[in-house]
Amino acid sequence: MSDTPSLRQAALDYHAHPKPGKLEIKATKPMANGRDLARAYSPGVAEASLEIKANPDNAERYTSRGNLVAVVSNGTAVLGLGNIGALASKPVMEGKAVLFKKFAGIDCFDIEVDQPNPEKLADIVCALEPTFGAINLEDIKAPDCFTVEKLCRERMNIPVFHDDQHGTAIVVGAAAKNALHVAGKSFEEIKIVSTGGGAAGIACLNMLVKLGVKRENIWLCDINGLVYEGRSEDMNPHKDQFAQKTDLRTLDDVIGDADLFLGLSGPNVLKPEMVAKMATRPIIFALANPSPEILPQAAREVAPDAIIATGRSDFPNQVNNVLCFPFIFRGALDVGATEINDEMQIACVDGIAEMARATTSAEAAAAYKGEQLTFGPDYLIPKPFDPRLVGVVSSSVAKAAMESGVAKRPITDMEAYKEKLNQTVFKSALLMRPVFEAAAVASRRIVFAEGEDERVLRAAQAILEETTETPILIGRPDVIESRCEKLGLTIRPGKDCQIVNPENDPRYYDYWNSYHQVMQRRGVTPDLAKAIMRTNTTAIGAIMVHRGEADSMICGTFGEFRWHLNYVEQVLDDGDLRPHGALSLMILEDGPLFIADTHVRQLPTPEELAEITIGAARHARRFGLEPKIAFCSQSQFGNQAEGSGKRLRAALEILDQKPRDFIYEGEMNLDTALDPDLRARIFPASRLEGSANVLIFAHADAASGVRNILKMKADGIEVGPILMGMGNKAHIVTPSITARGLLNMAAIAGTPVAHYG
Repeated sequence: MSDTPSLRQAALDYHAHPKPGKLEIKATKPMANGRDLARAYSPGVAEASLEIKANPDNAERYTSRGNLVAVVSNGTAVLGLGNIGALASKPVMEGKAVLFKKFAGIDCFDIEVDQPNPEKLADIVCALEPTFGAINLEDIKAPDCFTVEKLCRERMNIPVFHDDQHGTAIVVGAAAKNALHVAGKSFEEIKIVSTGGGAAGIACLNMLVKLGVKRENIWLCDINGLVYEGRSEDMNPHKDQFAQKTDLRTLDDVIGDADLFLGLSGPNVLKPEMVAKMATRPIIFALANPSPEILPQAAREVAPDAIIATGRSDFPNQVNNVLCFPFIFRGALDVGATEINDEMQIACVDGIAEMARATTSAEAAAAYKGEQLTFGPDYLIPKPFDPRLVGVVSSSVAKAAMESGVAKRPITDMEAYKEKLNQTVFKSALLMRPVFEAAAVASRRIVFAEGEDERVLRAAQAILEETTETPILIGRPDVIESRCEKLGLTIRPGKDCQIVNPENDPRYYDYWNSYHQVMQRRGVTPDLAKAIMRTNTTAIGAIMVHRGEADSMICGTFGEFRWHLNYVEQVLDDGDLRPHGALSLMILEDGPLFIADTHVRQLPTPEELAEITIGAARHARRFGLEPKIAFCSQSQFGNQAEGSGKRLRAALEILDQKPRDFIYEGEMNLDTALDPDLRARIFPASRLEGSANVLIFAHADAASGVRNILKMKADGIEVGPILMGMGNKAHIVTPSITARGLLNMAAIAGTPVAHYG
C-alpha cells in the first residue's frame, strides 16, 4: 500500500481519471465507410477466416494473434496483498498489460479468472490458445502456480511464462552476474543462503544453478527454518531438491561465510549480526516488498563494502521484472517460439547484464534525473526506461529460440531485426537511416559549441560508438572530464575527442586573428576579437569551420536561435553560402512532415520563399522521401488578395518560371494541404496528389507555432532545425533538443554535400 494518504489518493486518481482503468482497444484499420465495413466484417472477413482454416499459421498474418499476450491470474497471490481475489487483482493485471505495450509494443488483454482450483484454471488457460500468441501467468499462489504452468506448458504450443517465477529469476540472475563481477567472485565458487521457499525463491535458485552455482552450496530457509533432508513440515518436491544433509537448523546457523544472501520472504529476516558473519564483500539481495529483509543502511553498518539490491525503487539496484517480461515475450513472439525455454531465459539474463555494463543511454538518464547510472555496486542492472533494452534483450532471446530449435519463423537477418526493434523506440531511426548511411562514406569533423552540456557529451559518446565522425568539443577540459565521469561516459577529453579550451588554448592567437580579419571592417577591434574568442563558443566553432579545422559546427543547445545565427552569418556567409531557411522534420504517428521556415526569415520575400522551397525539396530527398510541397496560408487558391497569400502566389510564379523536379502547390489552408479529398472538392485541378509532406509558411510565427504544437500535443519527434543554404557547414539547434536529437543532427552534419546537392 502507498506510504501516505496523499500518495494513496494520487494512485486512486491515476486509475480513475480521465477515464477508469489503464487500457482501451484501438482499431488498426480505417472504419470510415461502407467499403471499410465490408472488408473488416461481412462479407470480406470470410476470406481471412478461410485462409486461416487452410493454414493455421496464417493467423499471424491476418489477425493480431502474433502480437497478442494474455495476462492471466486468479488473484490468489497478488503483490504483497495476498489472496485478494480475481476481481481485485484487475488493476494489477491491467498495469502489467500497459507495461507490455509501453516497453515492447506488445498488445495485451488482462484475464482475471475466478477459479482457485489449479487443474481447472489450467483447463481455462489452455482453451484460450486460439486467441493468443503467448500466455503470461501472474500472481497465482504457490504451489498451485507450479501445477498451472506445468499443465499449460505440456498442452499448449505457444509460450507460457509464469513471470513471478521466471521473470524474477531472470532479473536476479542478471543482477547476481554483475554483482559477482564487481565483487570479483564466480558462480562456481560462491555459497548462497536463501530465505523464501515460494515460487519466486525456488525459480531464482534454479536459475542460479543453471548459471553455474553448485546445488550443494545453496542453503534454503523458509518460515520453519532450514530445509534439510528428512524434514516433513511444509515440504514439497520443489523444496526437496535443495534439502541439505546437516544438523544445522536456522538461518543464523547457516549464514556464516555466505557470499550471497537471496531474500524473497519478509521484513527484517536478516539481522545485522548475521550480515557480520557473511564473507567479505557480501552480496545481499533483500527483495521482500515493501519492507526488505534488511534495510541497506543497516547492512552497511556492519559490512560497508556490501553490494545490495532490493525490490524497492527508492534504493539502488531495484530488481524489477519489467526488465525481463516485455523483452523476452517480444523475442519469442517475433520468431513464433513454441515455448520459452532455458536457453531463451539465459539469453535474457545475459542481455540485461550486458546493458548495465554499457554506457547509460541519454533517455534513461533523463528518466532518472539525478541518479548515478554508472556500472558498479549501486548500478548492477539497467533501468526499465533504457530504450536499448528491447533491441539488445529481445534479439538475444530470438537468437536463442532459433538456435535451440523452438522458433517456427526464424529470422534470417538478425542485425536488420535488431534495427527494426530499435526503430520502435527511437522514432527517428527509420527516417534517419539513409542519412546515417550517407554520413558513413566520409569521416567528418563536427565541432559542438556547447561542449560541456550533458546532452552534447552523451551525443559525442554515441557518435564515437555509432558513426565514423569525429566530435570536437568546445569547453573546459576539467569540466568535461568530471561530467563524463559523473555520467558514466567512457569518453575522455584529449584522448577520445579533441577539446578546444576557450580559457587556454594554443590556437587562441590564430583564432582571434582569423576572426579579426573577417570582422575588421565591421567594427571589430583586435581587443574585441580577443574577448570574443575567449567567451563566445559559437564564434569559436564558426572560426574553426572557416579555418578548415572542422567540417561542420552544431550550436544552440542554449540561447536564442538568431543570436547564434548572427555569428554563423558573420564568419561563414561568403556570398555563395548564405542561410536561407530552417527546416524542421516532425516525425508523427502517421508519418513525417517537414515544416519551413521556422527560424531564419521572419517575413520571407517571394524570392526567399522560392529558395526555401527548393532547399526543403532537396533535404526531403536526403531522408528518402519524395517531396509533396504545399504553400500554407489563411488564403486558399487566391480567395484573399492581400496578406501571406499574395507573397506565396508570387513565389509560385517564380518557381513556375523553370522546370522543377518536385511537386508544389498553393496557396491553401493546412487542412486542404493534408486532406486530398477536401482539396479535390475545393480545387480539382490541383497538381498535388495525396497528402502534403512539406509545408511552407510565409511567416516564421506560423511555421514555428505549428512545429511546437506538433511537438507538445501530437508527441511529434523533431529532427532539426536543419539550417538550409550553408552547405552543411553549420546547424543551429534549439534548447529543447535531446541527446538523440544531437546525434541525428551530427549525422546530418556528417553527410558530404555531394549527397544532397
